[in-house]
Amino acid sequence: MDETDVEQVTLALLDAATDKDSEVQEQVRKSMLTLGKQQPDRVLAMCQDYLLKHPKLAVSHRVVILQTIELIVGCRIEEISYPRIKSIVSLASDEMTRSKDVIPDWQQAASNILVAVGNKHINDIMEEILSKFQPGLLPHFFVVKTLANLSDSNVYGMVPFLNAILGTMLPMLSMAKQDNMKWVFSSALCHFSDSILEYLANLDKAPDPTVRKDTFSSEIYAAFDILFNNWLQSRESKLRLTVAEAVGSMSHLMASDKLEEQIPKLVPAIVSLYKKNNEHYVISKSLCQVLDASVNMGSRVLETQLDNLLFALHQQVSAPVDYSNPPTVKNHNEVLRCFSLLANSFPDRLVMFVLQKLENSNERSRVGSLAVLRHLINSTTSTMESKKLLILASIRQPMADHSNKVKKRVVQVISAMAHHGYLELEGGELLVRFIVQHCALPDTYQRGQRPTDPEEVTNEALRTMCDNTLHLLTTTVGRLADVLWPKLLYYVTPSQYSNATTPLCKSLIVLGNKKKNNQEPSFNIDFTQEVNLPSPQTLMIRLLINAAFPFNSRGHGAPSLSLLQILSINIHPNTEILWEKEIPPLLSVLEESTTENLDKKHWDEKLLKLLSKTLASIDDDKWVCQLAAESTRYLATYNNALEEKSFLYRCIGVTLQQCFNKELVKKQLHEVLLMARHNDAIEREGVAMGVGLCANSHLEGTLAKLDEFGKSDAFKKSPSIFNLLKERNDVEVEKVKSTLILCYGQVAFNAPPEKILNRIDQDILRSISKHFNTKDLTMKLSLIQSVGLIAKAISVCVKKQGYVFSRKQELITVMLDFIKAESADSMKTPVRHLVMTTCANLMPLDPALSENESFDLLKVCVNSVFSLPPETHTPEKTKEEEILDPKQRKALYKDTLAALQELLKSILAKDPTPDGLQSIFKHIETWLSSGQDHERERAVTATAHILAYYLDNLTVKNMVSFHNLGALLGRLSPRCSDPHPAVRAAAIDCIYTLLYIQLRYEGFSLDYKDEAVDSLIPLKDQLENPDHSVLYKACSDLTKVMSKRLPQQQLSTLVFMLFEGLVDSQTNCCRASSVILNTLLKNRGGGLQELVPEMLEVLHVRLQSITEEQVRVAAGQTVLILASQHLQTVINTLVNQPLPYDGWTSEMWMALGADPMVANQIMEMVMEKLLIMAPYVDKKESMIRGGTTKVATNQPLAMTCGLKELLLNGQSQEPAVSLFPQLFSCLTVRLGASVGVSAPRDNNTRQTVSVHVAGVAADALRILLARAQLDEVMKRLDEDNAWDAMKEPNTHITGITLLARAMAKHAGPRLPAIVECLCPSLNNIYECQRITVTAFFSELLNHHVVTELMLIDVLMNNMMERISDPCCTVRMLSVRGLGNIAVGSPEKVNKYAKELLAAMSSGMEEKDDPGKLITLEAMSGLSKVLLYLDKKNVHLLVVYIFMKIKPFLESENDEIRCASIHLMGNLSKFGSGEPVFKDQIHNVLVSLLLHLVDPNTQVVKACKYAMRVCAPVVGSEQITTMFQNHLHEDKSLHYGEFINDLTKYLIQDFPGMLNFYHISVIQFFKSNWPEVRAGAAMFIGFLLGNLSEEHFTHLNMGTITKGLVMLLQDPDPVVRVKAAEAMGHFH
Repeated sequence: MDETDVEQVTLALLDAATDKDSEVQEQVRKSMLTLGKQQPDRVLAMCQDYLLKHPKLAVSHRVVILQTIELIVGCRIEEISYPRIKSIVSLASDEMTRSKDVIPDWQQAASNILVAVGNKHINDIMEEILSKFQPGLLPHFFVVKTLANLSDSNVYGMVPFLNAILGTMLPMLSMAKQDNMKWVFSSALCHFSDSILEYLANLDKAPDPTVRKDTFSSEIYAAFDILFNNWLQSRESKLRLTVAEAVGSMSHLMASDKLEEQIPKLVPAIVSLYKKNNEHYVISKSLCQVLDASVNMGSRVLETQLDNLLFALHQQVSAPVDYSNPPTVKNHNEVLRCFSLLANSFPDRLVMFVLQKLENSNERSRVGSLAVLRHLINSTTSTMESKKLLILASIRQPMADHSNKVKKRVVQVISAMAHHGYLELEGGELLVRFIVQHCALPDTYQRGQRPTDPEEVTNEALRTMCDNTLHLLTTTVGRLADVLWPKLLYYVTPSQYSNATTPLCKSLIVLGNKKKNNQEPSFNIDFTQEVNLPSPQTLMIRLLINAAFPFNSRGHGAPSLSLLQILSINIHPNTEILWEKEIPPLLSVLEESTTENLDKKHWDEKLLKLLSKTLASIDDDKWVCQLAAESTRYLATYNNALEEKSFLYRCIGVTLQQCFNKELVKKQLHEVLLMARHNDAIEREGVAMGVGLCANSHLEGTLAKLDEFGKSDAFKKSPSIFNLLKERNDVEVEKVKSTLILCYGQVAFNAPPEKILNRIDQDILRSISKHFNTKDLTMKLSLIQSVGLIAKAISVCVKKQGYVFSRKQELITVMLDFIKAESADSMKTPVRHLVMTTCANLMPLDPALSENESFDLLKVCVNSVFSLPPETHTPEKTKEEEILDPKQRKALYKDTLAALQELLKSILAKDPTPDGLQSIFKHIETWLSSGQDHERERAVTATAHILAYYLDNLTVKNMVSFHNLGALLGRLSPRCSDPHPAVRAAAIDCIYTLLYIQLRYEGFSLDYKDEAVDSLIPLKDQLENPDHSVLYKACSDLTKVMSKRLPQQQLSTLVFMLFEGLVDSQTNCCRASSVILNTLLKNRGGGLQELVPEMLEVLHVRLQSITEEQVRVAAGQTVLILASQHLQTVINTLVNQPLPYDGWTSEMWMALGADPMVANQIMEMVMEKLLIMAPYVDKKESMIRGGTTKVATNQPLAMTCGLKELLLNGQSQEPAVSLFPQLFSCLTVRLGASVGVSAPRDNNTRQTVSVHVAGVAADALRILLARAQLDEVMKRLDEDNAWDAMKEPNTHITGITLLARAMAKHAGPRLPAIVECLCPSLNNIYECQRITVTAFFSELLNHHVVTELMLIDVLMNNMMERISDPCCTVRMLSVRGLGNIAVGSPEKVNKYAKELLAAMSSGMEEKDDPGKLITLEAMSGLSKVLLYLDKKNVHLLVVYIFMKIKPFLESENDEIRCASIHLMGNLSKFGSGEPVFKDQIHNVLVSLLLHLVDPNTQVVKACKYAMRVCAPVVGSEQITTMFQNHLHEDKSLHYGEFINDLTKYLIQDFPGMLNFYHISVIQFFKSNWPEVRAGAAMFIGFLLGNLSEEHFTHLNMGTITKGLVMLLQDPDPVVRVKAAEAMGHFH
């Protein structure tokens, strides 16, 4: 390659070095570096010349060039000639010092060159630099900086010079007046000192091992003197810091005596810098170095500085550390290092200092002191050994600090102490307690608050830290096992540690398991020795209560149970085997449960059972009695956790069951009743359950105790009782009575059945009945519950022994009085629910109620529940009452309604006959037609429940008639259409049940299944849908079933009731009544015909004001009847309705589709009219502008609209299918004639009708396809959005193509008839219809199905005829159709070869082709056809076609470019073996290669395809393989690598064509597409890069250079980048 070319390129790159685009700049530098690496001397010379010739070059430009020189020197130092090195040194030195002012970027770049050269040629550099570093003269700033940097980068080369440099430098220091010079000298001294220290540390590798520290001591001291005494006091903080850093490094090189002398001044001076500067890290680092040097030489004077030093360091260590800001972290670590250094020399002083500082209550100070203490414990273990007890004593003060930040540090210190043996010492247990206390912390933030201070340590964070610490101490510090076991058990029972239970149990489990598995004697706990531990009884009961509330206190249930199992032998030896069997299944239940899904009642029972079994296994009355006593004492622990306390009462009850000591039982019962906090409902309930459980074993004693308690002072409002109960907030006597009442109920419920009956009247009812007249709500509720429990107890006993409960009616009356006293307009208490449950429990007991008593009971209960406001209604808040929250209210409503249903069932059970049913139903039926949704819902739901119950319990003994069936059906059937879904569902259930009851009365067996009645079940699902048409159908089906099953004699009642239903409070139900009535009369009444005129009139009048769906449906049915007799009249009337049709008219049309015969006649009539009537008329737009608009004609448009509505009726399927080909063709042609057509004006308003003319036709066609069940066709058309496309003029052809494609793929057998119907339209005078049909046929040819159906000749002949159509769109479509034959029926291509080639050739030469669309179709078509044509048919035309295509390769139109490249690929198989064709391929190869980066992805794919198929023709095996392996349409291509490899093969296989290739590529330097220009630059770059010397003669380097230089100024940065990259390949 010519020298001048490289120079020209390098020059261009030097010019472009400051391109405005950063990527271009980067590439320019890379290329300069690449050229520089290959020809370092020449490129360096050019860089130098460039700088010399352009002395006024911008600084930024000079910097880039200097940086390039530095990079070349850095990596090619060995290869650069010595003269060049000398001249570069001189240039860099000159550039660096030319300006006396400091210009950092420029001078730094020059300095960097000197440093880079200095790594090899240190002597030359020193000679040059020292020439500018003369004694007595202040040197240039960058001369000093370069010396400093050299000492860093070449330690071994520089240190030998340093003595001399220091000698020269010392006098200069006093000459430096400006801060920047002082800074650079200080920095240099710092670097020099560090280099000397490194040199001395690695003397074995050093060139001169005789160098010693004292070689430099005197110079360093002299420099230190100036720096320390003069410069350190500077006002400029940057300078002060650098001086401090230098002094730190220099301190190691000073003579020991000098350093000792300076310490008293030096240490305070450095410390004082903390106040003047913000960057503390440098100061701490310097201080650390000074301390290190002082400690190493054993300074004595250092001790005198200790107080100030420690004070300053403590201030630093107390500063907050910001972990997102590394310097603060580094500073903290340096300060801790200082403390470590001092600790080694002055351990006592240091420890005393830290411990004194701990006493300071300032948060920051404490946090800092604790950080130091932790550091000392961890890092200087030997010196700390003797201080352990002192530290243990001193840590107590910070332990009492309230700040969580301090506590966090304390925990870290405790953790360190634990690892170093502090916790085993006396006082260590306090540290353990501290950790446990903080495991029990409550959450800091409850009600959605957020911390304001980001550094705040929340309780949650501290607690987690303590959890982890406790776990670590348990698992990693082995010697702590005996400190923690069993002492941690102490913390399990007090309530203040409850939040720590989970981590405590986990640690105890780990310790216990370890000791048990290793059979250590210490596993067995001697509770008599360990006086601080809770007793086994208290431990067991605590862990059991934890287990009952497994998700409280951070999930303490499972750990508590596991710990209980581990402790088994320690609790009692007899528990081990039982618990090993019983506890694991309980743990499995917990594993699978969450707070939401755990069945709490079931779970409690399991645990009480476990307790019962455990006590039976222990079998030690003394132990059990102690458990009972301790459990009772333990009650007070749970005063703030009443649910847990309630469970404990039950545990006490179970324990007392197993106690044989009667006196103790009485004593505990007495304590429980006396100590209970009766004011709380949960506690009252708990006490009662406990007492009840006790009564199971001790009935007599319990009743005696309750009687005694009832007579005690607790029930007298005397002064003594107030003294006794002082701490219980003046317990109201009513609350104590409530507890007692509940106790009696629970005793009755839990006592042994054989013992209880004779005690109910004499003991239990006698004790509670005296309170029946109470007004107190709490007592009422307790009474109701107790009576219910007594009723349940009796019903259990009655099964075993007959019993007449004489007080039944009395109790029911009392209960009803309670309900009557409740507020009617709201539900705030569970009185209703409890009363009804209790009454339901009382109902089965003898004697039975009288009719009047039953009536009262029903009336009171039904009305009090049904009249309640809806559940969502929030009552007004009164002063004294709390409002229930929504969750509580929901539960209360649910329970109350369920209780009413149970009560109704229990009443019906006493008289299960039609009359009994009627006696209940009469209380409900008035509510069925209430105006309130919630009232109707309650009534229907209740009816459904009692009917279901009636059916389940029905026994037909003789043939009784179910006389109220008609009345019940009449009331309930209209509700199936109720606006409220729940009412509808329940109503269907009622009717289903009623009809089955009727069947049973008719004598059918229990298991008989009636198909008609069972068909009601699916109706229920349909009724969930509020759609009126669904409800209509459901009512209709329902009526058919009813009419089928209804006895004739009940029909009139039903009809009568339905007439009544027409005035229902709900319009929906009025409609349902009318529908049921109609259907019923149709099925059973007959004679509907004579009422038609009247019905039409009534419906017409109603339609004036009502728009409901059901009524429209009724009208539609009427119209259908009329139409079957007067078709023409009905159609004429409907067609003349104004457009667009209103909903009513549409419904009428749709209804006409319900009768296939009628529908068939209408369809034929419409098609006939559409065929003969003009689809539109051309109207002038305006008199002035001229031009016409197509406006639709009225009648065909109305017919199309009507046909669309008619097809919407699913019943129209049969006629639609039989006439499908005619309808499809008719609507397709109608669609073609509607596209772009405006709607006509309305005759009355003169406004344009709002109808989308083409949209109507498209919709009709779409519905037709649905009717013909062409689901796949529809699915495909919907996916492709074909319907929208068909309606609009600009996408109509695409839409029709999609339609034809879908029909060909999924409806082939229907095509022959459709083609036959469509053919006549090809000669239609309307151009739009010809376009539509041609587009349809053109696409059909794309599919083989037309050959299979023998349609190919018809379609081909039609296409040939249309080639000469006057409309160019039709011509384009016909060319497309001819090309499509290659895809659809390739085997037919050669049959039509001559015609196809002629048509395509003429298409490529089409003159009247505005958008080149015909040309494009011709090329695409030819591309497809060529794949199947025989060689003989094409052979002679190949080159001719090739020549025609070539101009299109660079077309601006993407599609034409794409099609021409594709066609070229397809021509290749006809040219293989032809030299003339091979030349043609080489002719266009460059174009194809460069279009691989074409902006259009389709063009790229076409290029890949064309190159792959042309590959064998190219004439190079390597290139052929490469094209075939890498050029796949769906794979990405690494273009750079591809072109790089390709140029290598071109050079190998076609050296003679290189001239042709590079000239072809250069032409693309001027391409319109930047991607292609960039590709051309790459091509040339790689070609040059891979070319060997002998081939350069083939290339015109001048042109290439000129071209690339031009591209380097291209407007597009991507092109500039690639041009710069190509230039890097010049060599």
